[in-house]
Amino acid sequence: MKFNYASLETCHTASGLVVVIDVLRAFSNAAYAFSRGAKKIILVSTVEEALGLKSQLPNTKVMGEVGGLPPAGFDFGNSPAQISEEDLTGLTLIQRTGAGTQGAVRCVNADVMLAASFVVAGATVKHVLKVAPPEVTFVITGGEDNEEDLSCAEYLEALLKDQKPDKEPFIKRVLDSKDAERHLNQSLPEFPESDLDYCTRINAFDFVMPITRKNGQLIMRAIKN
Repeated sequence: MKFNYASLETCHTASGLVVVIDVLRAFSNAAYAFSRGAKKIILVSTVEEALGLKSQLPNTKVMGEVGGLPPAGFDFGNSPAQISEEDLTGLTLIQRTGAGTQGAVRCVNADVMLAASFVVAGATVKHVLKVAPPEVTFVITGGEDNEEDLSCAEYLEALLKDQKPDKEPFIKRVLDSKDAERHLNQSLPEFPESDLDYCTRINAFDFVMPITRKNGQLIMRAIKN
């Protein structure tokens, strides 16, 4: 199995099986939303698209961020700590973020697409091994030097190579990352420090998050292997 790495700028060329990673916080938040009963998540690129879909579709709510903060009209932001307090049973969520959902939208040539973060790492690896593709492309949505997403990708790669990596160095890279700094600033309540804990709970969930295209929409679901 060959491993490739892509960014938001290059992921449009990725084909085959593509793993779109956003640790802080989109695809950690999505996993917690599924754990709270969300039925499916529609991934979109813009705020206008998100709010437009909400007005058209019954039983939907919108979550996500621009610059880390929820835009006007959004029901939820991008915080796993906060979404974990919600009852989302049976709801369809529409998610727009600046990194994770952009990666999914831009992976136009992917044959199989998975959303990933540390909280679904084991299930993601199990699914990839079941598919057994000749190549896997990891999309580092925060940029090629985004330490938390890169750490997750390298952790997944190690597992796919049947290695037994020590989790702690990978978690430390997340906690020491530039994006983690906002969560240590007490004057920014939209970035709770507890999110760092929620986002580094490796294998918190036993489902994989495949993304499929249907009727022009990108739909993510939580599927147990």
